[in-house]
Amino acid sequence: MSRAEWLLLVLLVASVFINYIDRSNLSMAAPLLEKELALSPYQIGTLLSAFFWTYSLMQLFGIAGWLADRFPVGIVFALGFLAWSAATAVTGFLSGFPSIYAARLVLGVGESVAYPCYSRIFATHVPQQQRGRANALIDAGTKLGPALGTFVAGVLLVRFGWRVFFITLGIGSLLWLLPWFKYMPRTTHSLGSGQSRLPSLLELLAQRSAWGSFIGIFCGNYFWYFLLTWIPIYLVKERSLSIQGMANLTSLLFLVVAACTVTTGWISDRLIVRGLSPTRVRKAVVVAGLAVASTILPVAFIPSRILCISFLFLACAGYGVYASNHWAIAQTLAGPVMAGRWTSVANGIANLSGIIAPWVAGFVVQRNGSSQAAFIVVAAITASGALVWGLIVERIEPVHWSRGSAGSAPMLS
Repeated sequence: MSRAEWLLLVLLVASVFINYIDRSNLSMAAPLLEKELALSPYQIGTLLSAFFWTYSLMQLFGIAGWLADRFPVGIVFALGFLAWSAATAVTGFLSGFPSIYAARLVLGVGESVAYPCYSRIFATHVPQQQRGRANALIDAGTKLGPALGTFVAGVLLVRFGWRVFFITLGIGSLLWLLPWFKYMPRTTHSLGSGQSRLPSLLELLAQRSAWGSFIGIFCGNYFWYFLLTWIPIYLVKERSLSIQGMANLTSLLFLVVAACTVTTGWISDRLIVRGLSPTRVRKAVVVAGLAVASTILPVAFIPSRILCISFLFLACAGYGVYASNHWAIAQTLAGPVMAGRWTSVANGIANLSGIIAPWVAGFVVQRNGSSQAAFIVVAAITASGALVWGLIVERIEPVHWSRGSAGSAPMLS
């Protein structure tokens, strides 16, 4: 890639790094909020889910994707970034369950445009043989963000409390906007060569591979959001780790995911450059990755803390392998003209898991006193995702959209 392309990618990776610190900060502070505000496990689970209601619905109904495809993508992304950073900072000044819940809803609205904008930019500016690395670096940012965030949280939460933690993160995040306004892409429309109009959302929903990617990404995200929102609480309350111990271990887990993502993204691109088909390479990666990630099941049943942590690392490594390629598949299938909306709908459906996973975990713990049933659910859903990617998603090649372009869209069979 050129210097300008690398600079843009660095800014995007930095943005998703901040994005995931801001969305995961509540799970780090949850033990302190639970005590100070006298919240029940069910209320904590509800707060952890709040972000995902607006985040998912904005994408599920295609609003975020339509904004990314229809308007200048750099401006759309900047406004979303401003909204989510402000919501993070404001949380540090709040004291009640309803107001914190509302702030999390605003956070979800702001962050909903991120992935549609990433996909729109990559589908337009990054060629096929470089998308594995580009998406892997974005995904690594989603893991390094929580990794650094949990480390910083361990320091700020212990020394200064949860309020300073939120205010510092929110205000500090806003500094990213300064270089973004200088170097952001200047694309003003999404119609490509030969396109007279945007394809309709119904055409997208008629694609078999689209539904395969929607369900497959949902299954992968269920694993990720269970890890992101509930594993910190599980380690403290059921494995008796200290706040600092939990923060250190969780950081290492995220680093393992990031390392596996970057490595696999690079390897997959090299294999495609050497002549292997994107279908063979990218599908093999996502199927194998989710199969290994399903080994999270024994974590809740093994008495030994060492073995428990070992299986956590193995499952996270598998997830990292998977995460390097799933968005590259969607971007290739969608093409520049539909990348924002394909990603929007896929991410909207996928992030319903962010509502369900912490809610199920909170309900199970309050009902049974342990998280074992929640681990069974996440392992089953993750294994199902491997099957979906392998059996439902077809060849990894651009769809020929019928509206405004030559060719016809293959319909669901």
